[in-house]
Amino acid sequence: MARTYDPFREMDRWFSDVARTPASAAMPMDLFRDGDVFVARIDLPGVDPASIDVDVDDRTLTVRAQRNVETTDEQKWLVRERPAGTFARQLTLGYGVALDKIGAEYADGVLSLRIPVAEEAKPRKISVSHSGGTTQIEGSVEG
Repeated sequence: MARTYDPFREMDRWFSDVARTPASAAMPMDLFRDGDVFVARIDLPGVDPASIDVDVDDRTLTVRAQRNVETTDEQKWLVRERPAGTFARQLTLGYGVALDKIGAEYADGVLSLRIPVAEEAKPRKISVSHSGGTTQIEGSVEG
């Protein structure tokens, strides 16, 4: 049985493959606050650590990573579900974080970002001074 090559069908298949792999699927992330630090953990299995790029521009933190697929001419793919290529994920950071103290570590296929809260954004207690002769004693006011 002869098969004809349909370039439009191939293009349609290619576009559906591209649309099927959003950044959140290729780079799933957990984000939480632990005390005075925000922690983001991004799954990047099979990524070369040298290809990971983390940068901050204005208030946007961008993570880029490359996952390559090693193939040979003898291989015949049966199933190929793991996304490959360059992936990027962006986070918009608020004004209450210390941009110059962000840390990143990659271990066991997980990129961990530690984003500390800025000192000026941390809650603090403000003491109230008072003057005059009135003092509060057990719910009553004395003069």
